[in-house]
Amino acid sequence: MVLSPDHTVPDPATRPGARNPLPVLSVANLSKSFGGAKALHNVSFDVMPGEVHGLLGKNGSGKSTLVKILAGFHAPDDGGTLTFNGERVSLPLKAGEGRRLGMAFVHQNLGLVPSLTVLENLRLVELTRNGKAFINWRAETAAAQQALKRFGLNIDPEERVDRLTPVQRALLAIVRAFEEIEAARAITGRPGLVLLDEPTPFLPASGVAQLFELVRSITRLGSSVIFISHDIDEVMEITDRITVLRDGEQSGELARADATHEKIVEMIVGQSISRGQGRKSGTNSFPVYARFEGLSDKMLQPSDLHVGKGEILGLTGLIGSGYEEVPYLAFGARSGASGRITIEDGPTFDQSTLTPAAAIERGFALLPGDRHGESGVDSLSIVDNMFLPDIGRFFRGGLMRNGAMVREARELGKAYEVRPNDPALKLSALSGGNAQKVLIARWMNRSPLLLLLDEPTQGVDVGTRQQIFAALRKAATEGMSIICASSEAEQLAEICDRVLVFARGRICDEITGERLTKEGISEACYVSAGPASQSNPTPRVA
Repeated sequence: MVLSPDHTVPDPATRPGARNPLPVLSVANLSKSFGGAKALHNVSFDVMPGEVHGLLGKNGSGKSTLVKILAGFHAPDDGGTLTFNGERVSLPLKAGEGRRLGMAFVHQNLGLVPSLTVLENLRLVELTRNGKAFINWRAETAAAQQALKRFGLNIDPEERVDRLTPVQRALLAIVRAFEEIEAARAITGRPGLVLLDEPTPFLPASGVAQLFELVRSITRLGSSVIFISHDIDEVMEITDRITVLRDGEQSGELARADATHEKIVEMIVGQSISRGQGRKSGTNSFPVYARFEGLSDKMLQPSDLHVGKGEILGLTGLIGSGYEEVPYLAFGARSGASGRITIEDGPTFDQSTLTPAAAIERGFALLPGDRHGESGVDSLSIVDNMFLPDIGRFFRGGLMRNGAMVREARELGKAYEVRPNDPALKLSALSGGNAQKVLIARWMNRSPLLLLLDEPTQGVDVGTRQQIFAALRKAATEGMSIICASSEAEQLAEICDRVLVFARGRICDEITGERLTKEGISEACYVSAGPASQSNPTPRVA
């Protein structure tokens, strides 16, 4: 990406009339413990007026914990301080305190209400806060049009948000955040801060450019932005300074002028890297079970890969790199743009003809990453969740054999250590880890030939993770083929025989043998996502 010439943000101290400006945000010695584990330890940094400050780190580095402290969701450990425009702020932040100060957050899900209009989303906070009996819609429409026009956005205020493009939705969320900090600024007279948490993974290049111009517009008006991303190219383009977290601690800070891709990766993964080693293939003794050729979707470019019988194949990359689409395409949960699937000693068929019902008939199983929205049904019981895919086998003579279902569910619960092991309980009554055990037991009980997993241990505790890993290893030993898409390098290193790394929608590395470590996988993700001219990923058979 090319740096925009108008992005240079002058040192606030050199601006006319500015002398020793206060940081907009200053955090000092912020720490957060969960039980005996330190998620964040003595993190300190400042964000200056008119600055875009990058926040980088791999998964588990402490970024999310820091954001939740700033948003008031978490109370930090004793000893940390937060100062906003020179005002010492009590921690944890109370509800509405961030908005009063002039902080606004744009999370990856954007926080928009799809069924409402642009106007209603843009003015929602103001409309619910003013307590007026009547709403002057003409004045509100004029205010919304003015806000959109300020940033050159040609969006109809009366359009429903679910009819906007992804780019328009992202831009709308940022404009709304800016309007919130400007409302606070009108009262305090002090600059605000917008925190953008991974706003770009699902945007095309043109959309990223629009978003960056909007960010620059915010800083030109004197407010500041914290930009969180895994994309080092983007961080180097849009930020003025970069703070890197590693394992909950601050591993360093770089000015953009001093930052290089190699320096940033070294700070993220904790060791120096070398480019140009090329792909190192390891020997693979697994006979091929399934081949996927030319598989593609929204982010995934045409890609070829295979999984062996009894192999655990890992898929990974940075957010938005395309790897996360593979399990859903392989199961027919989405109809991709292209792709063919060949099963051992079986037919070759187009991916577009595959449906989930047909996939189950072929012996496929999918455990989606969205446990509540796509995998389990919280309002149903444990027993119902366990047998949703094959409840028909409990029908005999026109009657449902409920007793047999409950007995089998209790046996499965015991085998997978579901606690409490009461089949009549609703799934929503279980912890996240125990709910995941139920859903894994559902598919393992069917002994699928191909098990497709998306973030199988997301949000589960260490003990549960090990139970899940043991179940997967046992199933693979017995001949089950497993594809595991995950952003957690440590998990992949522990259970996988081979890992494919994706960048910009393509397979760009294969990790096997001695490289198959947490550090090796993390390094490959960031090296592969380096400047296109250096990594130049191209499609190939993996």
